[in-house]
Amino acid sequence: MNRRDFLWGGTAATALIIGTGAALRMGGAKPALAAETFEVTKTDAEWHAILSDAAFDVLRKEGTEYPGTSPLLNEHRKGIFACAGCDLPVYPSETKFDSGTGWPSFWQEIPNAIGKTEDRSLGMTRTEVHCRRCGGHLGHVFDDGPPPTGLRHCINGVALSFKPAAA
Repeated sequence: MNRRDFLWGGTAATALIIGTGAALRMGGAKPALAAETFEVTKTDAEWHAILSDAAFDVLRKEGTEYPGTSPLLNEHRKGIFACAGCDLPVYPSETKFDSGTGWPSFWQEIPNAIGKTEDRSLGMTRTEVHCRRCGGHLGHVFDDGPPPTGLRHCINGVALSFKPAAA
């Protein structure tokens, strides 16, 4: 473990304690997710060729971007948020809200866009959210969101791309 990993681990743990929903990368795919088959599959080298280092870390290695760093956090135009790995539309802009956590948050996904997996990596049970087409890790979903669903999909902005609606 290098100094940056140590400091990031402390920062993420602190963020978790104060309720931001931060996730630590615990390495490797979860067994349930690893057993799934996806429409879009690539080798690590192929993913590296099309993704930034940050997007690869989040989508393929279940990493987490630093809170408050995503340009999509302040994206308020009408449009669609898509998986940065395979371009599948996953969240409509109408369901985006400011959760105050530092990550783009949504109260509902596009039907049949995401998959969910139980995540027990931090000694608690959380629900991990991934793209149903390529398996890319997007973030986690919590039950402390606004009406009408009461859900907060806490999503890494680097795992998404934004497509503005036609004017």
